[in-house]
Amino acid sequence: MRSVGVEEELLLVDPHSGEPRAVSGTVLAMAPDDSTLEKELHREQLEIATRPTTLMEDLAAEVARWRGEAARRARVAGTELVALATSPLPVTPSLSVDERYERLQEEFGLTAQEQLTCGCHIHVSVESDDEGVAVLDRIRPWLATLLALSANSPFWQGKDSCYSSYRSRVWNRWPSAGPVEPFGCAAGYHRQVQALLATGTLLDEGMIYFDARLSRRYPTVEIRVADVCLQPDDTVLLAALTRGLVETAARAWRAGEPPDPAGIGLLRLASWRAGRSGLSGRLVHPLTWTPAPAEAVVRALLDHVTEALEDSGDLGLAKERLDTLMDRGNGARVQREHLRRTGDLRSVVEECVRRTAP
Repeated sequence: MRSVGVEEELLLVDPHSGEPRAVSGTVLAMAPDDSTLEKELHREQLEIATRPTTLMEDLAAEVARWRGEAARRARVAGTELVALATSPLPVTPSLSVDERYERLQEEFGLTAQEQLTCGCHIHVSVESDDEGVAVLDRIRPWLATLLALSANSPFWQGKDSCYSSYRSRVWNRWPSAGPVEPFGCAAGYHRQVQALLATGTLLDEGMIYFDARLSRRYPTVEIRVADVCLQPDDTVLLAALTRGLVETAARAWRAGEPPDPAGIGLLRLASWRAGRSGLSGRLVHPLTWTPAPAEAVVRALLDHVTEALEDSGDLGLAKERLDTLMDRGNGARVQREHLRRTGDLRSVVEECVRRTAP
């Protein structure tokens, strides 16, 4: 069975005002030796990472462990941890102390300065670069659906953005971010990466910000399209569906089935629609490339990966948690509904803090 691991970016906020606070250095300094906590681009955020596992119950325990550990350390530093993909309240982010981050700000200006966004990156093991690229080529149509499921960033600088995932719009300001064309083979993937680096625009290979890519550090594909999920159960659901997508794509490759030839323009439009609508409107259906209700598209994703989920033992978990998510709503819906009840963005942050850690 393929192993899966998750990286989650999280915000550090003031427990009273709900505003982001630049204390990641203090939190990280208190972390235990075996901690997976890491700094991020801005001092108002940090990253947690699970260890790779093959069982979803083990992944759930890992997510709970590291969210809980980070939350405890954050409280010692006088802050709270919250799984929000953007801050609902106004913020002027402060860059972490790091030579590479300083170069990013110097080269990319406001794109780097304003990039206080939190995503969820899911790593799924592959046997080789050839299998990994075959997977990347075949999961492209479904990545926008993962974004819609995870959407958790409706507010930006104190205002409703009118998007469910405004993080995805801010993130796509980077020159290499977004969907990509089919690569055909591992050699084609690596040629494309080298061609991008040869332009001199990107600092290094770490700036290959494709929606999904081969990991530079692990024998995995890294799916990077999602917002950080508000609730840990949704993170596990996202991981189960993503592993199902990877396995389904690998089987299609081995069976000689070609990838969908949809171009980047169509994929970018589908991604925009997912970021705008989330689960509250219509999405672009990956099988027809026409508008369809979000629930129909989500159920089509589940149908697409059902065989792989059955074989991994995850089908029951995926159905149950997907039903819960569709009934409760993603993070964007939770935030907007709480704001309608209270009229207070600070209270929205407080509620999201409560939902973040077990």
